[in-house]
Amino acid sequence: MYLALLVIFLHFFTINTVEIKAQPSAKVKNGSPMSIICQADISKKNDFQLRHNFTVFKNGKLVFMITSDKGEARYGIPMARSSDTGDYECTVEAGGKMKSSNSLHVWVTGMTKPILTAEKKEVLEGEVVKLRCELPEEEPPLTFFFRKINMNSTPKEKHVSELYRNFSTTEFAVEDGDNILHFDCFGRRYVNLELETSEPSNRTLVTVKEPFIKPTLIAKPSRNITEGDRMQIECSTVVAQIRGIEIILQKNKTILNSVHDEKHLKYSTVATVEDSGEYLCKVEQGRASKMTKLNVVVAELFPKPVLTASAFRVDENKELTLSCSISGFRKANFSILRRNSNGDLQWLKNSRNLTMRVYVNNTGSYICKAEVKGIVKESKPIRINVYGELIWRFRAPCGRGRRKPCICVRSQTALLSLPFPGNELVILYIIYIYYLFFLPILAPVSKPTLSVVSGLPEVVLGKPLWLICRSVMGTPPITFTFYKGGEVKKIVVNNTYATFLDENIRQNDIGGYKCDARNHHSSGMKTSNVLNITVIVILAAWQKGMIAAFFLIPIAGAIALTLWWFLFKKKTGNKLFFLISLVMNALQLKPCVCFRSEDL
Repeated sequence: MYLALLVIFLHFFTINTVEIKAQPSAKVKNGSPMSIICQADISKKNDFQLRHNFTVFKNGKLVFMITSDKGEARYGIPMARSSDTGDYECTVEAGGKMKSSNSLHVWVTGMTKPILTAEKKEVLEGEVVKLRCELPEEEPPLTFFFRKINMNSTPKEKHVSELYRNFSTTEFAVEDGDNILHFDCFGRRYVNLELETSEPSNRTLVTVKEPFIKPTLIAKPSRNITEGDRMQIECSTVVAQIRGIEIILQKNKTILNSVHDEKHLKYSTVATVEDSGEYLCKVEQGRASKMTKLNVVVAELFPKPVLTASAFRVDENKELTLSCSISGFRKANFSILRRNSNGDLQWLKNSRNLTMRVYVNNTGSYICKAEVKGIVKESKPIRINVYGELIWRFRAPCGRGRRKPCICVRSQTALLSLPFPGNELVILYIIYIYYLFFLPILAPVSKPTLSVVSGLPEVVLGKPLWLICRSVMGTPPITFTFYKGGEVKKIVVNNTYATFLDENIRQNDIGGYKCDARNHHSSGMKTSNVLNITVIVILAAWQKGMIAAFFLIPIAGAIALTLWWFLFKKKTGNKLFFLISLVMNALQLKPCVCFRSEDL
């Protein structure tokens, strides 16, 4: 050793350059032969043999090393693979001197063919096929693509990325209809921002066995039946192992019946039109499932009934007739019902027709039902509204022992046409209108007043009688009831007044009219005095004109004129006393205001 070193020192040399290259080129196809050549350029003083240490690195890792007395070394690769792709560098060391080459990038294009294996060669429907794909000569990161190939269908594909290994696994479910399956795989990777794809692997064959057959679905007595007939749907299958089997019958995604660990299912019902449609029977066991569909048509036995009414808007205390019918069909059991506010149905009558006297609380929705052979059908609801008449009414009574005509004021637009004699009516109108429209309304209902619209408790024979019932106070709505001789003639719901028109006046009708008022207050019902109709009076035309003329005079002038008339005429005290009494009667809500002709 010491002798060799002595020889080296005695013979001077230097390493000029070290070069690296690839043959046939730095870019070759996968599977082609390739060589990495390292050359050293050395200058020396004398002709002597110098041994060199050649070292080849790929991506910084040692892949080849040789000692030679020649000026170059060759690293041969019989079949280049994509794993041989990388950056190569060569280092030469001799006599304690060392020099390295530049880096050379070598690219092996293409990838090796992957190897695919299946865990089982034979499976049942509902099971899974486990696959393993490997690229033994490739380096990660890699992406593996698995394909399930079925006859007469598009292949199904899955991909898995692997960062640290050159193989991958996945699973494919075996579905209904799968018989003979083929599987393969291939790999991909990126090199220098370019995508490389391997050729497909070997194709692996997997056979499939059925755990049960496709279910049979039938309808009895047939697929076309009539409402009212009993319909039966049956579903069955043949299964190798009954444990874990489930049969489900459904229609429109609604499950009608299901059984477990049985091969047969039945569903029975009385057919209706709603039972028409598509039925689906599904058999499941584990992951396996098969289904069969059947379309059933149910013919209509009779159409839905139609409910009609004599009127949809009815006055209170009037008669309402409801009729239920079926087009072209009469033999049915009918019933008429009313839907309450809470949505429940209230039975009214088992009949085709219903006639009843209605009140406000009869407002609501009505339906009818028809039943034939156990099939019940319901009509569309109709809305019935019952209304009360909304009118104000009050009167001024006659004087004591006098046959002085009574005074009536009606709080509607007909004020100007009322036939009241006498100038004193101006005061009465002012007072009544003030208390009707400007006094506050209290919660309990006040005692009502009953009067004749004409102002007189008399009626001409053959003419109608119009009565007004009014309650000055009371929280609305108020229910007014008119009586004639103890018989209820009319019921009206309004805020403060109501009217009643009696068109059946005979000569012997001498009285017995009264009215009562009630609301939701706990004070209960209040009844007016009895109004007797005894005198027949026909008023002249000039009296009507006088009333109209007085109402056209401004209210302020009327009040001033009236005060002057009462203050400066004779019997001033009596006039003033009459005015005060009149005001007090109105404030106390008396039903009448009385006066004598002598006081005027």
